[in-house]
Amino acid sequence: MTQSISKEAIRTAYDRRVAVRVYNEETISKEDMEFILDTAWLSPSSVGLEGWRFVVLDRKHIEELRDSLKPVAWGAGPQLDTASHFVLLLAAKNARYDSQIIKDSLLRRGITDEDVPARLGLYKDFQERDQKVADDPRALFDWTAKQTYIAMGNMMTTAAMIGIDSCPIEGFTYDAVNDILADAGIIDSDKEGIASMISFGYRLKDPKHPRSRKPRQEVITWLD
Repeated sequence: MTQSISKEAIRTAYDRRVAVRVYNEETISKEDMEFILDTAWLSPSSVGLEGWRFVVLDRKHIEELRDSLKPVAWGAGPQLDTASHFVLLLAAKNARYDSQIIKDSLLRRGITDEDVPARLGLYKDFQERDQKVADDPRALFDWTAKQTYIAMGNMMTTAAMIGIDSCPIEGFTYDAVNDILADAGIIDSDKEGIASMISFGYRLKDPKHPRSRKPRQEVITWLD
C-alpha cells in the first residue's frame, strides 16, 4: 500500500498539538469541520455499537448557550468565549445486551435476523460475566461514554494534522450540562448524556510553557 502521508508529517502534528484554551477570531471552514467530524463518524466502537452522537456548535450556537454553560463548565470558560466550534460528545444510556440500540447495531452491520439471538447471547455473557455491567445503568453509560474517547482522539489528531487547534474538556458539572442541553432540545436525557466536549479553533498564541511528558521509557514497555 502506497503511503500518502509521511511519518514525519504525523509526528510534526503530534509535536505541535497542545490543549489550546484561547483562540483567535478566525473561523474554521465548514469543509474542514466536516472532515474532522468524518473521522469521528468512522471511528471504531465496542461491538460495533456506535453508541454515540456528536453535536456541533458553531459560534452562533455557542453564544446562545454560553451564559447557561459558563457557570457550570469551569473548564471551558476561555474556550466558550473564543472557540470557532464546540463538539459535544454524547453517549447512549441503557445499552444493555437486550436493548434496541444493540439489536439495531447488529442489523445495521448485516447480521441476519436468525443470527441475532446467538449474538445477543454472546453480548449477554460479555456484559454479565466479563464486564459485570448489565444491571447497572451507570456502568452501562460509562461503557458507552469511554468509547467516545476513541472518536475524540481521532478528531483532535485530524485537526492537528490540518493545522487546527483543539482542547478536550471534562471540567463541568455533568448533571447541570445535561439539564441545559435537554432544555435546549439538544438531547433526550432518557436516551443519552454528555461524556465530554472538545473546542476547536486557531490558537491566539503559542503556549507560555513547553509541553512536558513523562520519560518515554516509563510509559512504554516492551516485554522481553
